[in-house]
Amino acid sequence: MNRSELTPASRPAEGVTTSATPVGYHQELRRGMGGFASFAAGFSFVSILTTVFQLFGLGFGLGGAAFFWTWPLVFAGQLLVALCFAELAARWPISGAIYQWSSRLAGTTVGWFTGWIMIIGQILTVAAAAIAAQAVLPGIWSGFQIIGGPHADPSVASPTGAQNAVLLGCLLLVITTVVNILGIRQMAAATSVGVMIEIVGVIVLVLVLFFLPERGPQVVAHNTGWAGEGGYVGAFLASSLMAAYVMVGFDSAGELAEETHSPRRTTPRTILRALVISGVGGALLILSGLLAASSLTDGNLAAGGLSWVLTDRLGSVLGRLLLCCVAVAVFACTLAVQTSGARMIYSMAREGALPFHRYLGKVSARTGTPIITSIVVGAGAAVALLVNVRQSSIFTALSSLCIAMLYLAYLGVTLPLLVARIRRTGPLPDGVDETGRPLFSLGRWGIVVNTLAVLFQVGMTVNLLWPRAEIYDLTEGTWWLQWSALLFIGVSLAVGAGYFLTRRLHLRIALRHVPHTHIEPPVEAVAEPA
Repeated sequence: MNRSELTPASRPAEGVTTSATPVGYHQELRRGMGGFASFAAGFSFVSILTTVFQLFGLGFGLGGAAFFWTWPLVFAGQLLVALCFAELAARWPISGAIYQWSSRLAGTTVGWFTGWIMIIGQILTVAAAAIAAQAVLPGIWSGFQIIGGPHADPSVASPTGAQNAVLLGCLLLVITTVVNILGIRQMAAATSVGVMIEIVGVIVLVLVLFFLPERGPQVVAHNTGWAGEGGYVGAFLASSLMAAYVMVGFDSAGELAEETHSPRRTTPRTILRALVISGVGGALLILSGLLAASSLTDGNLAAGGLSWVLTDRLGSVLGRLLLCCVAVAVFACTLAVQTSGARMIYSMAREGALPFHRYLGKVSARTGTPIITSIVVGAGAAVALLVNVRQSSIFTALSSLCIAMLYLAYLGVTLPLLVARIRRTGPLPDGVDETGRPLFSLGRWGIVVNTLAVLFQVGMTVNLLWPRAEIYDLTEGTWWLQWSALLFIGVSLAVGAGYFLTRRLHLRIALRHVPHTHIEPPVEAVAEPA
């Protein structure tokens, strides 16, 4: 039976779930992910090797060595958000998590716009992740610099580097799309292997660089290396783009909850674990790079980032070997982000909430995956790259824009959650996971944590969307580039509103569930092997 043909009488009773059947849905996605694979999905989306290597030079160039402190600040804020998400993931382990949680907390209209922003943000994030190949591959072998030849400037801020980044990014998207189409087990295996290589690479890299110090850790107390003009506060805030870009995507475990064994028990843990391990590992990676760099003032660290540190301090052989670990992390990151975006589109499509939903909401009987949505996300990311092929600011602008949109979508969950907490003056509904233990809950700390999370998200969203020329307009003279983030989001919302109002969507009754109606089934009805 087609998803759009389900009638209220044919759906499971309101508020009743099993671990094999999400609220209001007949199970179609295959449960092929265990606890580590679920963790790998979130960790791969964050992917500190990919994103720290990608934006280290930008962060350092904007804020100098003291930009290190943006990391713990953003980590603390995102941990508050992750704690809120962990509560929701335990109660609604449903594909398209952000959209589903928002719909249940604030109604279908708010949920639809939250999902719409999330989809666009995820497609742009896939494109931004694919660009990271340019920050790594030419450092491994100069032959990867196809545009302009091996001796051309590989920096993504240069014309040849930007165009080559688009080319390598599109080739990577072809590979990740094929893996996504093959099935969830193949995707889980690829990300799991990638995460293991990434974790080993981070540990080795941090240890090696810590044993090659050029200066002490007190360097982070100074803005050494900052080359800007004017007040330092603005530069420091701009440099936080790196940390903000890295520490998103921990909700990916929630996106794949319908394909995870024992999701009520597993998903909250993996959301928090992915962020905490990434936060600690990323801080050590940034600090070790600052300590080991041969110079903080000659411009090489800002231009080449950690890739330059590796090849400069470790030599070409060991440096390139570690860069191969980074290349694997780039692949796993792009794959995880694309998978997450595909599940978001699928989740909305099966509610009849998107154009062509009858096609987008289909799951392949052979692979157990939504093939068409995987192709749509990959193609959309490729288009985002191709239309910017001649823009040398594509790297910084796309990174800031996609993360700002994800922060907006996250806010579409945490803000309604805070309102629900205040109105109900109590915690979310209690229940048990697949093992009979109480669901993850913040208890009496819920309102405090939720309030601080919302305040952080609002502040960071404003910071990311601020029309800084050094982020959005490297030409220093194109007004629409400088304001491109706000313009793009405005156009996206207008297009979404036009479609939503024209069609006057009547979303499925499952989306009308609210936290008050949640009822846990008996433990024996939901128990399943880990």
